[in-house]
Amino acid sequence: MIPGANPSILRVTWLWGLLIAATALSWAFGHGLGAGVDTRWSGTAVLVIAFLKARVVFLDFMELRHAPLSLRLALEAWTIAVASTLLVLYWRVA
Repeated sequence: MIPGANPSILRVTWLWGLLIAATALSWAFGHGLGAGVDTRWSGTAVLVIAFLKARVVFLDFMELRHAPLSLRLALEAWTIAVASTLLVLYWRVA
């Protein structure tokens, strides 16, 4: 830890770096990483990474991590419902 640094700024900076790494990983999956015979696995990885990134943005950059429990549960339920729906549709159509 950097002496005198604000821990919340360090957390946001670390999360920003994590989001950049996740974006790079999504790009790699979108350009054939791990595609093999069935490209649906790469597409699934891109969708999962996208929703994990959205969750990080919601919780930390929109500061919903400390929101009332009802709001946070609604956010988590929405994220899971939309991600699950898109994954099911993707696997049925692709």
